[in-house]
Amino acid sequence: MIPLAGPDVFHAFNCIAEPLGNPCVSDAHPVHERCRSSARTSGRGSGVRELVTGWTGRTACALQAALRMSNEAFAEHLGIAVRTVSGWHKKLTLVPKTEMQQLLDTALEQAPPPVAARFAQLISDAGEAKPADTPTDDQAAPDAELRLGTDPNIGAALEWLDEHAGREPGTSRRDVAARLARLDVGELQSRASRRGRVDQRSVAQVLGRYYGERTGSHGRYVARFGSDTEAETSILTRADWLDLECPLIASHDRLTITRAAAADLSLDDDAAGRAAQRLAETLAMGTRLVDMPLYQLLGVDVSRGSIRGSVGVTRFVEYAVTMDLLEGELIDAIATDAGSAHTALPLRDKYLPDIASVVDVSSRLCAGGPLALCAIARPASPFRGEADYVLLVQERSGNVLNAARRLAVIPKGFHQPMTDLRADAQVGATLRREMEEELFGRDDIDSTVGDQRTADPMHPSRLSEPMRWLMEKPGVLRMECTGFGLNLLSGNFEFPSLIVIDDEEFWARYGGRVEANWESAGLRQYSSLDGDLLGELVRDVAWSNEGLFALLQGLRRLGQIGGERVSLPPIEWEVW
Repeated sequence: MIPLAGPDVFHAFNCIAEPLGNPCVSDAHPVHERCRSSARTSGRGSGVRELVTGWTGRTACALQAALRMSNEAFAEHLGIAVRTVSGWHKKLTLVPKTEMQQLLDTALEQAPPPVAARFAQLISDAGEAKPADTPTDDQAAPDAELRLGTDPNIGAALEWLDEHAGREPGTSRRDVAARLARLDVGELQSRASRRGRVDQRSVAQVLGRYYGERTGSHGRYVARFGSDTEAETSILTRADWLDLECPLIASHDRLTITRAAAADLSLDDDAAGRAAQRLAETLAMGTRLVDMPLYQLLGVDVSRGSIRGSVGVTRFVEYAVTMDLLEGELIDAIATDAGSAHTALPLRDKYLPDIASVVDVSSRLCAGGPLALCAIARPASPFRGEADYVLLVQERSGNVLNAARRLAVIPKGFHQPMTDLRADAQVGATLRREMEEELFGRDDIDSTVGDQRTADPMHPSRLSEPMRWLMEKPGVLRMECTGFGLNLLSGNFEFPSLIVIDDEEFWARYGGRVEANWESAGLRQYSSLDGDLLGELVRDVAWSNEGLFALLQGLRRLGQIGGERVSLPPIEWEVW
């Protein structure tokens, strides 16, 4: 089906019909208006059009770059949905339908000469763009170079890097370009495979050696599931940060927005070089990087039934080229030599050298967010057995920047504002948004897909059908924060939570519509009555540390409130 909606379909049909003598008569969109006169023009873009043997996502994005338009502006220019343009960026080898090819032909033919010249240069640099099922190694570099020159998110990261490394404007762009030219994509893929073999336990143990034993009331979270399973994590916490039983409603969930004090993020040559290398690898591997706003934790005060504290607003690119590098540095060191990995971590020595620096969130960039174990009531079944809760676990995609290819609970997201800085500072606001995005398919609130242009994205009239059903039935949806911790791996703050849907009718109505988004490679389901299988799950070394933290705290709380739907062994925690 053509990804057009409403009158767009009529406009596209008229454009297609023009060669048959039916000119497009609508002037609702620039491209369609030009269709009316295309037969009368000399086709000033025809010479450039000869370079395109068939439109792909790659060449469509090159045309957008030549026009210097955002996703929204380019979609409006063509008279199509923003989602379609976003899809071209996600899959550069995608071959648009015939009708869409016509629209792109017309846009190119009617482009002003400077635009046509820029387009010719872009596709010339990338090589002749022909449809293909999968990208080749030869295509990877031109795609990355095109993105280096046109992606505003990469541009924002480069500008930030120049400023904080004390470089002349443009220096980081040249640095990244040079690194990109030297990168071996095959070696990056091999490194990703090596990283995938580093398990959760190894990460926790090496970080334990780096930071030493507990300091005062702070220590690493360790839990026992039953009598034979012990789980050690990299989550720094303390006894009064656990078992919070905090309802995620306004009267209990009270993080407040304040002005963030500027952290000292000046970069020395080594840190700047590692940041530039991260950007080059992001381009080479086609990883998404979006300069979205993030909440930065400035102070926290949590206790039983209460979350208080303050947050400021920072930018994702600052996090991506500083604190987010710590995970890769550590895992690469473990993959090389786990025994000595804790002795050669220069970035960690700079950004997060000891427990005091981890706890002092007001003096560093501390991003993070909530993640929740989701438990949905199911009725008894003659095939499955007694009434229970279905528990959802995700396998993270390789396209995410952190916890890639790890197990995690779902939903999981960065704590960030959408449109209301004050109201969105509540932890529950992020969890409700993540439910819509990661479980119920609301990609219009996915900040990696397009700009947020709706005044109230979570207005009842815009909610998905499953979420609206939950909001309209008081008492059905229960959301609690089960703890708080600081992740030694990244420095991130973590709010493990539990989402419980207690009405069996929800699963009967909407269970088939629960589907993970692009951040997941797949979903698994477990029964709250299957203690043996859940024990195996806890022992799985593929977990992210924060995911295991949230799973254990969620299961512990579910065992307290779930009644006969839950059959689990005791879960006890310690702070080491």
